[in-house]
Amino acid sequence: MMETTTAGGLVYGVRLRREVEYRYIGITTKTASRRFHQHLRVAAEGRKTPFYDWLRKQDPADVIADELDWIEGLSELGQAEIDWISYLRREGDRLLNLADGGLGPTGVVWTEAQREAARLRSTGRKGLSRPGAENPFYGGKHTVEQRRRWAEDRKGSYSGDENPNFGKFGPDHPGFGHTVSEETRRALSEAKKGAGNPNFGKKASAETRAKMSAVRKGRPMPSSQRSAHTRHHINKGVEKADCKYCVEDSAKPSLSSESESES
Repeated sequence: MMETTTAGGLVYGVRLRREVEYRYIGITTKTASRRFHQHLRVAAEGRKTPFYDWLRKQDPADVIADELDWIEGLSELGQAEIDWISYLRREGDRLLNLADGGLGPTGVVWTEAQREAARLRSTGRKGLSRPGAENPFYGGKHTVEQRRRWAEDRKGSYSGDENPNFGKFGPDHPGFGHTVSEETRRALSEAKKGAGNPNFGKKASAETRAKMSAVRKGRPMPSSQRSAHTRHHINKGVEKADCKYCVEDSAKPSLSSESESES
C-alpha cells in the first residue's frame, strides 16, 4: 500500500543482492528501505501472494530494495510504475507483481482456483473485532440506494434449499440452545414500537382480511394461553413439560390429596 502524503515518490525494485534480476517493482512516498521493511513485516504475518511467498524463503540480509526513479506528481508516479514493470518484463525479469502497476484498482481478477484457495485459508480464522469508535465505519450509514441494491441481490437467496440452515433442527441448527439476553429483548422491543414497527400505520385490505378469515375458519382460536391450556391439556388429560400452566398445576396439591390430609 502506498501512502500519499507528498506530491511525489519513488519507484523501487526488490532483488537478491547477488543478482541483477528484479523480482518486484513498487512505488512509495517514503524511502525504499522503509518500504522494504514494511514488506518484511507483512511477509512475516503470512500474507499469501507470489512476492511474499518468495520473500519468506529468503534471508532478509540477502535481499535489497533499490531506488530506481524519483517522480514528481502522484499520477505520474503510478504511470512510472506501469512503465518500469512493462520494461523489466520485456527484459526477461521474472517479476512477482500480480498486476501491471499504477494507482487505484489494479484490475487483478482472481481465478476460481484462487478464490477457493483463499476461502480454505480463511476458514476458521479468527477475525479482528473493532467495536465502537475503533470501527472504521463507526457513525456511518449506508445509503437507501445501497440498501435497496443489497435487498435486490439477496432476494430469494436464503429461502428453501438456498438457506444454509434449511432442514436443520435441534442440535444440528447453529442457533440451538442460544437465548437472547433480557437487555437485547428490551432493546428489540423498544425498536419495534411505534414508527419502528414495519406495520406501523398500515391496515390490511378487505381482500387480505377475507383471506385470513377463510384460512382460520373452523379452527379453534383460544382467547388466551390459559384458555388454550385448559382446552388442549386439562380437558384432554395431556401434560406437557414446556407448558408453564402444566408445570404450575402439577406443583399444586390435588383435591384428593387435600381431602386425605383433612381426614
